[in-house]
Amino acid sequence: MSDAPDLPEGYEFSADSARVDVDRVHGWLSSDAYWAIGRTREKHEQAMACSLNFGVYDTVSGEQVAYARVVTDQALFAWLADVYVDPSVRGKGIGTAFVARIRDHLVPFGLRRVLLATHDAHGVYEKLGFRPLDRPDQWMVHTFG
Repeated sequence: MSDAPDLPEGYEFSADSARVDVDRVHGWLSSDAYWAIGRTREKHEQAMACSLNFGVYDTVSGEQVAYARVVTDQALFAWLADVYVDPSVRGKGIGTAFVARIRDHLVPFGLRRVLLATHDAHGVYEKLGFRPLDRPDQWMVHTFG
């Protein structure tokens, strides 16, 4: 898609799961992400193994500064999850550019929809074409525990 904002100079996008700094990402999510506080390393690794994993990296140090994963059948449906940008680089446009690149990475699959849930970042996602469900009354959820 042509409307993807550029990552700031000095940062690069990667869809290579092998590049993910699992220790760093687990630390971010389990201690600072409201939706994943207390997530065990084992659960995090299991989630990563069953997902497409994405990162943004500092081009000089190689340090990972953002992470997200997508659960998908690569045909019809995807769920964007665990989007996290390190607090030290927030406010630079990394999050918006990152999600745009993930969205664009998914285009060749021909998915019908990509869903996500957010408590506080609606504006970021709306810039990239995400919107509230047209018919939320048609969606249901089952939660365990």
